[in-house]
Amino acid sequence: MSALHSWFRPLRAIAAAAVLFGSAAAVAADKVDEVKIDFAYYSPVSLVLKEKGWLEEELKKDGIKVRWVQSLGSNKALEYLNAKSLDFGSSAGAAALLARINGNPVKSVYVYSRPEWTALVAGKDSAIAKVADLKGKRIAATRGTDPHIFLIRTLAENGLTEKDVKIVLLQHQDGRLALAKGDVDAWAGLDPLMAQAELDDGARLFYRNAEINTWGVLNTREDFAADHPELVAKVLQAYEKARAFAVANPAELKRIIAEQAKLSDAVAARQLERTDLSTAAIGDRQRKTIEGAGLALQQAGVIAADVNVAAAAAALVDPSFAAKLGIK
Repeated sequence: MSALHSWFRPLRAIAAAAVLFGSAAAVAADKVDEVKIDFAYYSPVSLVLKEKGWLEEELKKDGIKVRWVQSLGSNKALEYLNAKSLDFGSSAGAAALLARINGNPVKSVYVYSRPEWTALVAGKDSAIAKVADLKGKRIAATRGTDPHIFLIRTLAENGLTEKDVKIVLLQHQDGRLALAKGDVDAWAGLDPLMAQAELDDGARLFYRNAEINTWGVLNTREDFAADHPELVAKVLQAYEKARAFAVANPAELKRIIAEQAKLSDAVAARQLERTDLSTAAIGDRQRKTIEGAGLALQQAGVIAADVNVAAAAAALVDPSFAAKLGIK
């Protein structure tokens, strides 16, 4: 028996080494070398963070690079997250909820702004003055974004449906151009393009409702949050540094937006008039607003009747990271 036992000992050592090597390989394979994060002109704090390089400074200590990817709308940010082209993406809360209901495993972990970033917009010479005037008209909107959701909710609240209008699906900047050229009668706008349309094109915001603009939220993927909680925390800390700077330095914030988005000072100022950066923690307040948007969309037939909207909103909003960091 002792000879047999001796023969097994090196096998055990080899097996143990294999286990250790396998574990080390798994850790190495799981190591993050690059964090992919978006910037968006509708998210001023992301522009500050990108310019200042604070996230790069922090992650460089761990040998991690930062890749910035532009999101042209919530729909693009959420698509990129689903495709793993992004680890962090900026969207409207209601857009994130729709994505989650449709199978995109996103988690909203931070608030980057509380904006009134969308309204219904008509050209300067248009006779459109109220929502009822939209019946039979062509309206530009970007599917899966807060402006599109705002349009659907507004139509429903005024006794109209998508069937009563012609929604022309265009990305935000193309919607603005289509309105300016007269190719559409109205546009579900998004700042800063909406502010640009107002000040440069003479467009009119004929319907506004700040209460149904949903929060700007920073999202990550469920698997990324579970596997790399320390990186989520570092990203949120960098965001907090950028938000604090933005609040304390409004003139510098306006300059950064104007330069990065190629806007006039007046357009950047108009966008900031409609952007509240005083809140960053995500929790029940945001969840209720997002849930309310989802229920309204369900009543309008956009979300299937058998979807548990409350459960989806609860699964989407993850306050744990902000709470641990003491973010207010």
